[in-house]
Amino acid sequence: MKKYLLIVLIFPMLFSSCMSKKKIVYLQGAQNFNSTSSNYEPIIQNDDRISIRVTTLEPEASIPFNIETIATSVTNNISNGYLVDGKGTIDFPVLGTISIAGFTIDQVKTMLKEKLAVYIKDPVINIRLLNFKVTLLGDVTNPGIKAFSTNRVTLLEAIGAASDLTIFGKRNNILLVRDFQGIKTFNRIDITQADFVNSPFYYLDQNDVIYVEARKAKIDANALPNLSIIVSVVSFITTMLFIVIKK
Repeated sequence: MKKYLLIVLIFPMLFSSCMSKKKIVYLQGAQNFNSTSSNYEPIIQNDDRISIRVTTLEPEASIPFNIETIATSVTNNISNGYLVDGKGTIDFPVLGTISIAGFTIDQVKTMLKEKLAVYIKDPVINIRLLNFKVTLLGDVTNPGIKAFSTNRVTLLEAIGAASDLTIFGKRNNILLVRDFQGIKTFNRIDITQADFVNSPFYYLDQNDVIYVEARKAKIDANALPNLSIIVSVVSFITTMLFIVIKK
């Protein structure tokens, strides 16, 4: 009877301890890890929508180069920025068609400053990505498309926007699907290790897809839908046996 009782006592404990800490905790070993500085800059791609604002010491001189200003004064409608077309170009006021896909934001700023120097003195260029979004699928709390109003988004920020992974999500084997200029890559990421922050996938690109696979524990639980009931029954029997034997 004692051997049987021991088995019954251990059985529910197996389920309660099945979640290993090493499989759940993020950025393990961070106390012994030094991150290298990152100069990450997003690269503009086809279908990006960007805001370009030109300013000078003489505000009137920059008016022809700002589509927001033109749209407001003529139609009272604020423009939604420039859409990078399938050829990687935009139509910029006065300058005409400009190819910007494949360049970083800083590179586009430098390009525009050089081109605008013919028309205005010391232009200041501000560029912002308007439609940065990524997709999170699989074992995250709130899957779906997540939009951001910033040019730089980390994988951890995207996970935070999805209210974190579920307890069953594989943190050491996240799949990131990246499409850059028509070339797709499939990349595996382990966010349980601190050196992940030096990964080329720590910062996300526009339209990245993050898929979190379920751990075997969840698959097994789904295969046995009444598992919680079984564990409850076993726990009840364990308690009753303990009471009987104690008497």
